[in-house]
Amino acid sequence: MRHNPKHAVTDEAVVRQLITENPWATLVSEHEGELVASHYPILLDESSEQLAIVTHVGRPDEKVHGFGDREILLIVAGPHGYVSPSWYSPGSVRAPTWNFSVAHCYGVPEILSPSDNVATLTRLVAHFERHVEEPMYLEREVADKIAPGTVGIRLPITRFVCKVKMSQDKDEASQQSVLAQLRGNGPYAQPALADDMERALR
Repeated sequence: MRHNPKHAVTDEAVVRQLITENPWATLVSEHEGELVASHYPILLDESSEQLAIVTHVGRPDEKVHGFGDREILLIVAGPHGYVSPSWYSPGSVRAPTWNFSVAHCYGVPEILSPSDNVATLTRLVAHFERHVEEPMYLEREVADKIAPGTVGIRLPITRFVCKVKMSQDKDEASQQSVLAQLRGNGPYAQPALADDMERALR
């Protein structure tokens, strides 16, 4: 990630919120000289005071990644979108850009026991099904059937690099114009990004 102290965030609470609100992540590791990436849903490990996530991977991804004693990278991104220079007020620097929030999290994954893997699968399903009109939670019989095809992991996050770029360097009129465009009905409307931008500018 490009180094820019102006948009760097060191507050762990911001990373926790990013993970909570955007529970779809990219796992990146190096295995046998090659970079490997996979995409999975994640949840914060709420039983730990340390920043950590739990998830599962489908077999044989655990071997493809070579999970063991090596650090891996977890990338979590929030809503993002194009910002046109035409949205800025006259007199400001008018260059196109992209607003976004992202965290690069690092740690050594821990392989969960079979029982903890089932518990993680059950929790993942419950987390997402709770928003469905008629939720279908994971019954133990079903969990026991699908769990052998997965490997549960817990990733203690020992360090992270977080960047939140939300037009902080623009004048207030330009910021309000960007927010209006993001909440509008144009080709680059992105209401969720507008919500994140408002929060970042407080």
